[in-house]
Amino acid sequence: MNYLETVPAAERSAVVDLAAIRHNVRHLSEIAKPARLMAVVKADAYGHGALEVARAAIDAGASWLGTAHISEALALRTAGITAPVLAWLHTADSDFSAAIAANIDIGVSGWELEAVVAAARELEVPARVHLKIDTGLGRNGCPEELWESFVGAALAYQEDGLLRVVGIFSHLAVADEPRRQETDQQLQRFREAVAVAEDAGVDHEVRHIANTPAVLSRPDSHFDLVRVGLGMFGLSPFPGQSAQELGLVPAMTLKTTIANCKEVPAGQGVSYGLHYRTAEPTTLALVPVGYADGIPRVATGGPVMVDGEVFPVVGRIAMDQMVIDLGRTGVAGTADTFLGKEAVLFGPSGYPSVDEWAQASGSINYEIITRISGRVTRSYIDSGAAESAVSLDPDAEAALP
Repeated sequence: MNYLETVPAAERSAVVDLAAIRHNVRHLSEIAKPARLMAVVKADAYGHGALEVARAAIDAGASWLGTAHISEALALRTAGITAPVLAWLHTADSDFSAAIAANIDIGVSGWELEAVVAAARELEVPARVHLKIDTGLGRNGCPEELWESFVGAALAYQEDGLLRVVGIFSHLAVADEPRRQETDQQLQRFREAVAVAEDAGVDHEVRHIANTPAVLSRPDSHFDLVRVGLGMFGLSPFPGQSAQELGLVPAMTLKTTIANCKEVPAGQGVSYGLHYRTAEPTTLALVPVGYADGIPRVATGGPVMVDGEVFPVVGRIAMDQMVIDLGRTGVAGTADTFLGKEAVLFGPSGYPSVDEWAQASGSINYEIITRISGRVTRSYIDSGAAESAVSLDPDAEAALP
């Protein structure tokens, strides 16, 4: 029996295999060791469910959890997660007091330092902070020219008992393009920033800069801790290289059932704008998933598997639905036999992939999984199939871009 058949029926379901999550965490931990692994569960674990993924990742050996916002980290604490959690993206309205009270580590790039210290002073509890240096991405992070004074200010507050500098970190810009020299430059700037901090007296627990592509392609970026997001969900960060080649198992399967079928003549227009017309008499099948469910409107041509066969989406994707052309010319009863059949948009090996949908929409696999909306039911399985997945073989490792 196909393991998906054991999942309770739903109009639209994103089925998450926790065995795949655990496999990917163990696999990437093995590659990164002796560095520890932070499982990044921001954005509801890239649409997979933050709490469920966090628990699976910790079970598989993840030492830390990472979120963008304090509110995401607080939700984990409320659910009973006690593992170290780092939150790094803040606004003037971020609740630093709640983060400190919940023992959440706080990433700081500049202005946040004073706000965090004010909260710590009021609570009379020292904050745990990670100092971020901008090594070239140009988003958050302290500018290099301000780094020495920033570190000095943090150490002064540490002397006053208001904080503890737990980590030093940064973020890579082009690690998914391993041949680009900017990663070398960023790593050099990071080493120099760490040296400045250490010379000033910072006794850090962790240094971290590596994301999933750097874990896979740049051992010199691992330091004490690596931050794994995309890879934990079984997706490849490298164009042209599959998850399977990297020893990863995709964790999410997006599926529904055929909602309607009808036999139509040649020249039948399909969906808004009538940009697609049938070339011959055929059967059209209605798939009840659309851009309100997170599938990009522009992803015409995206693959849908029905009865073991893959059909491309034809016509424009609508808010709630899309159409596939079964091409069953002259097959009597096709409409009746396909109604209610399972339709899979993407999943693990053997199904269409997230990458195919990314290509159809002109986007990236990160966006496809994170935009699956709350209207789609999340279901969780523990297939066991991922536990026997092969690890990255030496030939595949040598072929990394």
